[in-house]
Amino acid sequence: MSVQPILIGKGEEQVFLDPKFANRHGLIAGATGTGKTVSLQVLAEGFSRIGVPVFMADVKGDLSGITQEGKPHPKVNERIEKIGITDFKFEGFPSIFWDLFGVQGTPIRTTITDMGPLILSRLLDLNDTQEGVINVAFKFADEEGLALLNLDDLRSTLRYIGDNRADFQNEYGNVSSASIGAIQRRLLVLEQQGAENFFGEPALDIWDMMRTGDGGMGQINILAADKLMESPRLYATFLLWLISELFEELPEVGDMEKPRMVFFFDEAHLLFDDAPKALVQKVEQTVKLIRSKGVGIYFITQNPTDIPDDVLGQLGNRVQHALRAFTPRDQKAVRAAAQTFRPNPNLDTEQTITELGVGEALVSVLELKGTPSVVQQTLICPPHSRIGPATDAERNKVRKSSPLLGKYDETKDRESAHEELQQRSKKAAEKAEKAEAAAKKAKAKPKKRRSNRQSIGEAAAKSVARSIGTNLGRSIVRGLLGSVFRGR
Repeated sequence: MSVQPILIGKGEEQVFLDPKFANRHGLIAGATGTGKTVSLQVLAEGFSRIGVPVFMADVKGDLSGITQEGKPHPKVNERIEKIGITDFKFEGFPSIFWDLFGVQGTPIRTTITDMGPLILSRLLDLNDTQEGVINVAFKFADEEGLALLNLDDLRSTLRYIGDNRADFQNEYGNVSSASIGAIQRRLLVLEQQGAENFFGEPALDIWDMMRTGDGGMGQINILAADKLMESPRLYATFLLWLISELFEELPEVGDMEKPRMVFFFDEAHLLFDDAPKALVQKVEQTVKLIRSKGVGIYFITQNPTDIPDDVLGQLGNRVQHALRAFTPRDQKAVRAAAQTFRPNPNLDTEQTITELGVGEALVSVLELKGTPSVVQQTLICPPHSRIGPATDAERNKVRKSSPLLGKYDETKDRESAHEELQQRSKKAAEKAEKAEAAAKKAKAKPKKRRSNRQSIGEAAAKSVARSIGTNLGRSIVRGLLGSVFRGR
């Protein structure tokens, strides 16, 4: 049985998105106030209705209304009639609220180990030298079997390396105290921004976002991102980590009748602003390959030029709302956006982009063998759910009925690198004290014969100093974006 296509709106004819090509990714673009949020909501509802789980970031705090059924309105009724929808009904959709800070929804956590050195360095905005120190910390933790779960674990590891940097120099290269100090200060700033809530256990099981709800509808995962946007680097890093998790967790499935999951990333330009070239290349590679895992990624941004060309070229489904052309730079952006569409002989695409009304968009979707359809000026469907936020009482009701209630609410703190390194330092200090006491005792005795042999305490202390770096050969191959195997 074939999956029903998703109705987007009506142009010269009704415009549908074929779920078979929905994992070829997409773009929703347009100036502020032109209707991007409604287009996102319509697509999210469409995916949920055919049983596809959805993730979306609620940047402005108004997507929570998707949990509640909409209400009749003369303008809505008029649009339904113009588009020719005969079976329209208002309804809410099964949803789970998530929040990195654990205030407005279920907490989302990951471990330092799972995040990996590349993304973590991006989050901390480190230079090349400092990033090298982070890589040393991860490699040392891998070889010693130390779990890096939270910020305390990373701090303790860096402190341990700094205290013993002479022992690390031959194996890992020079590790300066200045670099370690700079990283520790960045970690402090990150903690003050609330990131300590993001690192720890229980870590998110990505399959908990891939559920179906009542009637087989796909679960809509709504990330509370209004507060998160005050820390845009943390927001971008979270999205990068989420892409990494998906890529590494999901098996290859090839082409499917519908996606396994669809992600909507609002304020997508934050993923790429000031990002190191190596990281952008990894994102481009992941976007290209993740479609084979059955995942569709849809970027929402004001202007298509916010997205790197290599990523933009992977976005086959386009919904382009109005753009403004007040300056030469704006005009160039409009021209570039128009050139990305398959021309329509009945439409001046470049001019139309600047004349679109609220709720209208230029739409081109993949069809037949995956070729783009001719662009159409499209009147976007009204959502079946509420446009605007849910009330606090409605949100609380949704949260209390969550199938994940209680699973992630309490933080678990098992023994990890912080505790292990504290024990090592304590034992080393005790051995050093014993060695010093033995040396004083030996010095106090009458000297019978001079000996060059080391005392047991001295040998033990030197053995501890040489113990670092001896467990070679246990390095763990990291994934595409730097994650390591999960010991959950």
